[in-house]
Parts: sequence; C-alpha cells; structure tokens
Amino acid sequence: MSNMLLEAKELHTYYGASHILHGIDFHIRQGEGIALMGRNGMGKTTLIKSMLGIVRPRHGRILVRGDDFTRAPTYRTVQRGIAYVPEGRGIFPNLSVRENLQMAARAGVDGQREWSFERVMATFPRLGERINNGGWQLSGGEQQMLTIGRALMTNPDLLILDEATEGLAPLIALEIWRIVKEIRKTGIATMIVDKNHSAVTSICDRAMILVKGEVVFDGSSEQVREDPGLIQKHLGV
Repeated sequence: MSNMLLEAKELHTYYGASHILHGIDFHIRQGEGIALMGRNGMGKTTLIKSMLGIVRPRHGRILVRGDDFTRAPTYRTVQRGIAYVPEGRGIFPNLSVRENLQMAARAGVDGQREWSFERVMATFPRLGERINNGGWQLSGGEQQMLTIGRALMTNPDLLILDEATEGLAPLIALEIWRIVKEIRKTGIATMIVDKNHSAVTSICDRAMILVKGEVVFDGSSEQVREDPGLIQKHLGV
C-alpha cells in the first residue's frame, strides 16, 4: 500500500484571469514534515486551498491516499485524515474553548482516538485555564493553540498549518513551535507555512520553495539551512 497521503499533479489554479499556480507537483508521505516556503503572494495558500478543494484548480489532479479527489468537496477530502489550520485561525468566537474542541472530536481514518480531549488539555495547559472562556476572549496565541487543538481532535494523519506563528509575540511563537515539535514526534505528517525559516526547517524533513506559483526548490531542509544564498535569493526581503 502506498504511503502517500496527499499529492498534486500539474496543478494550474487561477483567480479569474490571474494565473496563480503554474503546473505544480506536490506530495507528502505518512509521517513526513514539509516546510512550504516563499515570499508573500507566491502561491503557498493557493496551493493548500487547491489541494483541499477550497479553490478549484483549472488543470491537474489531486490524489488523497492514492484516490482521485480532484473534484471532491472539501469535507470529503478532510474526512480522509487531513486537518487544516488556516491563516486567521477560524475559531468560533461565540463558543467556549471546551465547545470549540468538543464539536470537532471524531475518530481518525483507522478509528484511532489518540488525541482525546484530555490529551489536548495536557498538550495545551493554557487552554485548560481558559476552558470556559469564549473564543473572542482569547489572545492571538491562545486562539492559535485552540485552532491546533481543535484540528488534533479530528485525529488526523496530516496537519496543515498556514502561517503557524503569524502575528504572535516571540515567546508565544516559541511555545507554538515547541508544541508542533511534540506533535511531529507522534508521527502525524505536517505541512507548515511560516516566515520563520530557521524554525520551520528545524522541524520539517523537506522544504519546498515557491516563486510566482512555480516550484524553484524541493529538497531537504538541511540543504536550505546550509545554503544562505538560497534563502536570500528566494526568501529574503
């Protein structure tokens, strides 16, 4: 059986007349960590949304666990063991922390329930202190913890984090990275978008860099860390 969780083949995605993704190929295997990198506006979020069916690619194919999901609705795609933490977090502000978590609880694809409410509480003790607070009462860092915790309550095989620490204070960002490292140790495949190149490449096995909707690098994170010129050319301000 193939260990591929999610694949994209020759993806071309448009917003109206604007051609955003230019024939992108992508894959992530079980347990793998991938850093999706690139300056703002290079197509990172569009690639994620195209693979999840939130945005429909005009050409190309999407495979989930080897099955063609190119035209599948988003809910069917994520039911195959994919959890998405979007930029902007997307919590339910009128629900409490407890309610946000419990509404997402379900078994994984293979019936696994390793990520229970109790385990999420142990992983995010700060959320336990805010358990009855409304989502709107949380700080940005707490909201991000809640969104990640809610994603884990679906017992995913693949966790996608878009702008994992965007806008967070440095100490809170460090806590998020610590938590993500712990999640990686459990064997969950992880795809991370973040501007902190050092942090994200230290967590992930592979790195992919996009420039204007095309892949300009796909290799090991170690290669990125050892090549300052690569970072300066494609990721520097």
